[in-house]
Amino acid sequence: MKRSLPIIPLFKQFISDCESGRRLKKNGERMTKGTIQNYQYTLNNLELFSRQTNFELRICDALKLNTRERKSEKNYWKKFYKNFTQFLYKKGCYDNYVGANIKHIRTFFNYLSLEKDLVTGDFHKMFYVRKEEVDILVLSLEQLKFLIYNEKFQTGLTLAEKKVKDAFVFGCITGLRFSDLFQLNSKNFEIQNNDCYLKIKSQKTKIYSFIKLPNYAIDIYKSYTGKSEQKFIFKPISLFIFNQTLKNIGEKAGFIQPVNHIRERQGRAVKITGKQLRFCDKMSSHIMRRTAITIMLILGMPEHLVRKISGHGADSKSFNRYVHYSQAYLDREIDKVHEKLNN
Repeated sequence: MKRSLPIIPLFKQFISDCESGRRLKKNGERMTKGTIQNYQYTLNNLELFSRQTNFELRICDALKLNTRERKSEKNYWKKFYKNFTQFLYKKGCYDNYVGANIKHIRTFFNYLSLEKDLVTGDFHKMFYVRKEEVDILVLSLEQLKFLIYNEKFQTGLTLAEKKVKDAFVFGCITGLRFSDLFQLNSKNFEIQNNDCYLKIKSQKTKIYSFIKLPNYAIDIYKSYTGKSEQKFIFKPISLFIFNQTLKNIGEKAGFIQPVNHIRERQGRAVKITGKQLRFCDKMSSHIMRRTAITIMLILGMPEHLVRKISGHGADSKSFNRYVHYSQAYLDREIDKVHEKLNN
């Protein structure tokens, strides 16, 4: 007779080991708070799924299963995958979120096998991790210039909005992630031959960057340093408030053109219905890095140099999306030239 163990306590132990440092990354470093938080989200979903559907979550020792029991166990995990993913889709989730949950569950099974010596079998390898290509939303060169130089627009911002706008513009220029942007201090800036450089090690990738700053970025840096005793250049702010403030800033800037909002469920495109979304409604911290990379490519900077600044590897699939986007932008512009020549 096969013996089973409940999954939820084991998953809680998995998270606890990540938090304490007993479980580390493959490179020996500790798990980031963001990663642990994502595991917690998956645990919450598993608990909610089990309660609302009365689905028993358990594992069995695969070494002690006979042929009939192994077939039964395989069917159990097929049923779990189908029911759990459908549960998330009914909640309104899309492929990226559902896929991330499944990826975390697969990681959990590997943890049980490698670190807890529990032989659970390879059933979790049947779980398909879906991904979707979400449209890249970036500022145009004209929009970025507007945020930098338009004085009338800036006089209409509140003090809190101006601070967020300055941090956002600095991120759009340097390509920093939100987590790195709000950890900057005076030690990250260096003067060489009258030029100002930003030197930083990414918290996520651990890659060093050394970026020469333009005058308007230097002006932002100087306006926030030396005037107070605060540790960081930009006063820390929650990601939620930052994103909400960005939406207000975008609306005041007139970035209200309608945008299509298409996501995917089980690989099928789903157009989001309801209120028409505007560009400003979708503004978030992600735009900073995407804008910096895209504009550098659009203006002709060689790809290998952009990769060095952004910290992308030579085989990065995410970077290739920026290249394709930039090429599409260039194609549209050259089409305008061709149309004028034809006429």
